[in-house]
Amino acid sequence: MGSRFTELFSEMDTLRAELLKKVEVITDCQRGEEGISPREMLNRIENVILGLVTSLSKDEAPVLALPNRSNWDNISFDRSIGLQMNLESSVTTVRSDCRSSVDKFAQIMKIFLVIYKLVQSNSYATKRDIYYNNTQLFGSQRNVDSIVDDISCMLKVPRRSLHVLATSKGLISGDLCYMEEDGTRIDCSSGTAAAAVSSNIAGIRNIVSSAKFVMIVEKDATFQRLLDDNFCTKLFPCIMITGKGVPDVDSRLMVRKLWDTLHIPTFVLVDADPHGIEIMCIYKYGSLSMSFEAHSLSVPSVMWLGLLPSDLQRLQVPQEALIPLTKRDESKLISLLQRPYLTSQPDWQKEMELMQQSKVKAEIQSLAAIAPDFLTNIYLPNKLRYGGWV
Repeated sequence: MGSRFTELFSEMDTLRAELLKKVEVITDCQRGEEGISPREMLNRIENVILGLVTSLSKDEAPVLALPNRSNWDNISFDRSIGLQMNLESSVTTVRSDCRSSVDKFAQIMKIFLVIYKLVQSNSYATKRDIYYNNTQLFGSQRNVDSIVDDISCMLKVPRRSLHVLATSKGLISGDLCYMEEDGTRIDCSSGTAAAAVSSNIAGIRNIVSSAKFVMIVEKDATFQRLLDDNFCTKLFPCIMITGKGVPDVDSRLMVRKLWDTLHIPTFVLVDADPHGIEIMCIYKYGSLSMSFEAHSLSVPSVMWLGLLPSDLQRLQVPQEALIPLTKRDESKLISLLQRPYLTSQPDWQKEMELMQQSKVKAEIQSLAAIAPDFLTNIYLPNKLRYGGWV
C-alpha cells in the first residue's frame, strides 16, 4: 500500500515543487487591499453622501456613479491575477431625478444607511436580512445582491468590510481542520458528511491539513457520490470542495484561502460542456462582475483535471452517454474562446476546439456507462497518478 501511495503522489509532489517556485511572485502581486478600518469605511461612505449634499446645495439633482461591472472594455487580464477591473473604468450613472433610475437610487441610499449603521455598531447582517428590512423597496433579493456588490466596487473595498455576509451554499470535506472567528472548531474529515463553507472566510484561522491537493467539484451530485465512495479516504489525504454549480463568493474565497495557506495543487472536476468550462474559468481567472475583487477570488494555478473532451474519445465513452451540443452551447464555446485568458492556455483551447469539432458534450456521470465505479476507482486515481491534467 505504501508504494502505491508513493507512486500516486510522485506527480503531485513534482507539481507542488513547480508551484512553490512561483508562489512568491504570485502572492506578492495578488495581494489586494485588505479589510480597511471601520473609521476609513465610514469616511468613504460619508464622502459619497457629502457629494450628494453638495449637489443639492447647488440646486442640482444628486447622481451616483457606479463602475460598470458588465463591460469587458473595463477589464484587463494578468496571468498572475486573472480578470481585474481597470483603474479608469466607465461608469453607470444612477440619477435621483430620472423615473427609470429613481427606485435604484433609493435602494442604494437605503443600503448605504444599513451598511453605515452595521460598521458603526460593529455588527453584521446577511444580504437576506437587508432584503427583508424593506421588501417593498427592494423588490427582489437579486436587486440587493447586485447593489451590495456595486457599493463594494464603488468604495473599492472587499465585501467583508461592508459588514454584509451571504449565506454560503458550498460544501467542503477532507483532510482539513480550522477555527472559525467565534472559536468554533470545524473538522471536515468526518467521512460521508460534508461541512458547510464558512460565511466568514476572513475570520478563519489555525488551518491544519496534510492534504496533497484540493479538488473543486462542479456539481453537488458528483461531490456527494465521491463522498459516498469515500474518495478522500481512498486517495487520502486531500480536500474536496463544491460551489454547487456557479460558485458563490464564499466558495471562491475558501478556495483562495486554501491556496494562500497550503500552497498545494488545486484541480477542477467539471462536466465536459461549455457551462462546466466557464465555471472552471471563474475559479481560475475570476468573473466579469466581480473583477474588482480578483486578488482574493481567483486562483490562477488551478488546473483542469477532467472531464476533458479528449477523455471522451480516449476512454471510448459509449455514444448513448454523449449529448449533442445545442446552439446555445456552440455560442457559449465561441464566447469562451474569445476570452482574453485563453491565449495563455493553448491546451485548454485544443480541448474546446475538439468539443467544437465533435459537436458533443458529456456529464461526469457519463463515465458510469463504462463502469459504475469508474470515476472513483479508475478515472481519478489514474489522472492524479500520471499527471492527466491540463
